Amino acid sequence: MSNKKGLIALSPLIFLIVVYLVTSIIANDFYIVPITVAFMASCIYAIAISVKYPLNKRVEIFNKGAGNPNIMLMIWIFVLAGAFANTAKDMGCIDATVNLTLNILPGNLLYAGLFLASCLISLSIGTSVGTIVALVPIATGISSSTGIDLPLVIAIVVGGSFFGDNLSFISDTTIVATSTQGCRLSDKFKVNSYIAVPVALIIFVIYIFLGSDINFVQETKEIDFLKIVPYAVVLITAIFGMNVMAVLTLGILLTGIIGYIDGSADLFQWLKSMGNGIISMGELIIITMMAGGLLEMIRANGGIDYIIEKITKRIKDKRGTEFSVAMLVSMVNVCTANNTVAIITVGDIAKKIGDAYGVDNKKNASLLDTFSCCIQGLIPYGAQILIAASLSKLNPVDIIRYLYYPAALGLFALLSIYFRYPKKYS
Repeated sequence: MSNKKGLIALSPLIFLIVVYLVTSIIANDFYIVPITVAFMASCIYAIAISVKYPLNKRVEIFNKGAGNPNIMLMIWIFVLAGAFANTAKDMGCIDATVNLTLNILPGNLLYAGLFLASCLISLSIGTSVGTIVALVPIATGISSSTGIDLPLVIAIVVGGSFFGDNLSFISDTTIVATSTQGCRLSDKFKVNSYIAVPVALIIFVIYIFLGSDINFVQETKEIDFLKIVPYAVVLITAIFGMNVMAVLTLGILLTGIIGYIDGSADLFQWLKSMGNGIISMGELIIITMMAGGLLEMIRANGGIDYIIEKITKRIKDKRGTEFSVAMLVSMVNVCTANNTVAIITVGDIAKKIGDAYGVDNKKNASLLDTFSCCIQGLIPYGAQILIAASLSKLNPVDIIRYLYYPAALGLFALLSIYFRYPKKYS
């Protein structure tokens, strides 16, 4: 395919990035322009330029992409994940998990303890934003009481929150990465843990030394172990390879049972909580469907084949393929400021490139998730850092210079590609 035709075929993707990035820069706010609007404009543009097909055929192609089986599977998982996350929150499961984690913090290991808490909570609840919302107020209070550096303790929480965002079975980045690459969550977890866990351990040790001269005991509430059960069951069953939809359904049922037992919610409150959780996933579901349709239009016009042709010309081996996947998802994440959207956007392309060079789909899924989380954890206009800065009354730039974990994760992931680690999956 000629460069001109290839660039025209790819122009909807370029259009999406330019529209979102340029308008956000002009407005000096990366969240003033809804990503759904940017996708809608790009989808209309993609349909408009596909002049080699009649209009009815263009719409048919778009609908085929928006409703393909992989997209529908992701949507079902998003629905269940939203219902579980919200019912668990409303039943007090998040508060119970936070209290349990804070109760095990050694007083003289404050930095390391906060990092451990954010890692465990984010792994349990599957969201960096939820972890930040839960722990930043606590970290701010600790800083105020002890006089320790506020940007540092906030950065510790933000960094640890990406550990779970990257690894958790119920994280939307994990769900999208595994769905687009066609592998099980438990398999991706195994590959990912070879990279994320050693980095987390190194950062944990660094925080032990940094905070060894601090002595502080955080008062915590009484732990309600019953309310920790849903997260524990979801984590254990997912690790043992149970189907993700079955895992989330089991978690939802457990939140209802526990809510009934302790009187925190009746049947109708539980159902309402589920509904609110499902509604909260609406934007992500819409983006997923539009991204599926957009990529199908690009594919029909030869754009996917053009990308593969251009990238594979410079690829000589699996190492080059993995670097290309890492570069693609990182670039799109910088432009969209959303790690889930970045994976949705390039997941299909990464799958085709990986298949062409025999890259293990589990490794590909791990790369997509790891590099998107790394970039998301380092950009000052990402939702996570903006929320943390807002809650702690800090400038986002003040937090970034202390984000050791996302930076170390990115560096280690690059080294893992170069040195073919873990060898079992490389």
